[in-house]
Amino acid sequence: MSRTRIRDLPGAAEQEVVLKGWLYNRRSSKKMHFLQLRDGSGIVQCIVTRDDVGEDDFAQIGQIPYESAIELKGTAHADDRAPGGVEVHTSAVAVISAAEDYPIAKQDHGPDFLLRHRHLWLRSRKQVALMHIRDEVIRAIRDSMHELGFTCIDAPIFTPNSCEGTSTLFEVDYFDDEKAFLTQSGQLYMEAAAMALGDVYCLGPTFRAEKSKTRRHLTEFWMFEPEMAFADLDDVMDLAEQMLTRIVSRVLEHRQDDLEVLERDIEKLRNVTAPFPRISYSEAVDRMNAQGHSFEWGGDLGAPDESIISSWFDSPVMVHGYPEEVKAFYMKRDPDDPRIACGVDVLAPEGYGEIIGGGQREDDLDVLLARIQQHQLSEEDFRWYLDLRRYGSAPHGGFGLGVERTVCWIAGIEHVRECIPFPRMLYRIYP
Repeated sequence: MSRTRIRDLPGAAEQEVVLKGWLYNRRSSKKMHFLQLRDGSGIVQCIVTRDDVGEDDFAQIGQIPYESAIELKGTAHADDRAPGGVEVHTSAVAVISAAEDYPIAKQDHGPDFLLRHRHLWLRSRKQVALMHIRDEVIRAIRDSMHELGFTCIDAPIFTPNSCEGTSTLFEVDYFDDEKAFLTQSGQLYMEAAAMALGDVYCLGPTFRAEKSKTRRHLTEFWMFEPEMAFADLDDVMDLAEQMLTRIVSRVLEHRQDDLEVLERDIEKLRNVTAPFPRISYSEAVDRMNAQGHSFEWGGDLGAPDESIISSWFDSPVMVHGYPEEVKAFYMKRDPDDPRIACGVDVLAPEGYGEIIGGGQREDDLDVLLARIQQHQLSEEDFRWYLDLRRYGSAPHGGFGLGVERTVCWIAGIEHVRECIPFPRMLYRIYP
C-alpha cells in the first residue's frame, strides 16, 4: 500500500491506510495506547489495543520514545470527536528510527533554550502552524502577482552600493579586493526591470545590519517588492490594499485550522476589508497631539507612535505624506509641497506597526542627481540607476512588504523571530 498523508485521511474513511511520521504524544491504559502521530501535514490519533497487536508488540509500542520515526498500518474511521474528524484503528506499528531522549519536554522552556534548539522547536504544533501560514502568505503573493500580470524578477543578493543607508550594510569581500554588500532591498533593481517589463516584483531575502533587539527586527528577513511603471502614489496604495486583503483572505480560507492552533482571534482578521483608512502624516500628528501624545511634526514615527495610530482602526491604516527629511533620497517630492514625500507606510492593527513601506520614485534626472550629491553618495555607484532617468524616464512606484512582520500580525504572534524558519538576529546566528 502507498503511504497516506494525514491531511488526506478524511477522504480515506473506512479504508486500510499506511502512515509514516513521528510519535508526537501517547496516552496509555492497560489495554489501549492512544498514539498521536504527526507527519507535517497534520496530527492524527491512532488507537492501538492489546488484542489487535498482541502482548509483546503492545508492550514495545508503550516504550517507543517520543519523536521516533514510525510506520503505522490500520483502518481510518470518521469520528467527529477526534482531531481532524478521523482516527486510525491500528493493526501494526514498526519503528523506523528510535529517537534519543527528546530535549524539548512538555513543560515550558525559555526563549533562549527554544531558539538554541530551533531545529527541534520547529516540530511543535504552533511552529508548524506558523510555517503553514507563512507558506500560504507567500503562495498568495505569487498567485496574486501572476493573476495581476506582474513578472517575477529575481534581485541580486550581492550589491555594489547601499539602497537605504551605509550604516546598516553587511560588507563582504568580493574578488580582487573589491567590496560588495548584502542587499537591503531589491527595489532599485525592480525599478530597472519595470522600465523593461512594466509591472514586476521580487520576493527574497534581504539583510540589515541594524543593532536592534525589538520584537519587530530581524537581521535577515524576506521582502515582497512590486514595482509598477506609469504609476503614482495612489496606484501604490491601491495595490498595497489589494494585496493585503488577498493575503488575509487566503489565510482565512485555507489556514483556519492553523489559526485556531495559534488561538488567533479570527474575527479581527475578518475586519481586514477594503477600503483601508488613509490619513496623512500631518493628520496623524495633529490627532496624536490632541490626545495628549506629544509628537513634533518632522520626526519619523517610532513604534509607540505607530501603535497609537493603528489603535484608531480595526484594519490596516495607510499613513502617507511624510516629511521628505525622513524618507530615502529616491522618494519623489509632492509638487504642491516640497516638504512632503510621496510615500506611504501601512500600519497593521493591534500594535504590530509598519508592514509595508513604499511610494512614488523620483523620475527627474536632475532632481535625483542633486539628491545623490546632497546625501554624499557616489554618483559613479548610481550611474546605472541614473540611466533609468536618461532613457525614457516615466513615473513609477512600488513598495516593500516584510513577510515576517505580515505573518506575525496575521498569526497574532508576539515576536517576528517565530515567523521565519531559522531566525538571524543580533547575537544569534545558531543553528
